[in-house]
Amino acid sequence: MEIRTANTILYCARWQETVTFYRSVLGLRVTHETDWFVEFALGEEVRVSVADAGRATVASAGGRGITLSLRVADVVAARDELAAAGLEPTALKALWGARVTYVRDPEGHRIEVWS
Repeated sequence: MEIRTANTILYCARWQETVTFYRSVLGLRVTHETDWFVEFALGEEVRVSVADAGRATVASAGGRGITLSLRVADVVAARDELAAAGLEPTALKALWGARVTYVRDPEGHRIEVWS
């Protein structure tokens, strides 16, 4: 098996708010979009998608049990950007030899940002 792209799909009850969060607040590039599904690029071959749970065959988990872990070049600068965007990132903490901060999207999914 040769995996060429990885995509995590988040099924959301608060779909439009969550799409706006990833598009406008985090500034992710849209790679595919329909009236109920939006795919965003996280990297060259890595994607995260937001699907309207009301129109999908999979229900929303209400943000429970999901963490998107994003490694960045500078977690301090990333935390400052998240705060400037009106989010409330957690204080930086040490974890497994890295520095980490967390935010949540409108659906409640935890986003871990670290370097």
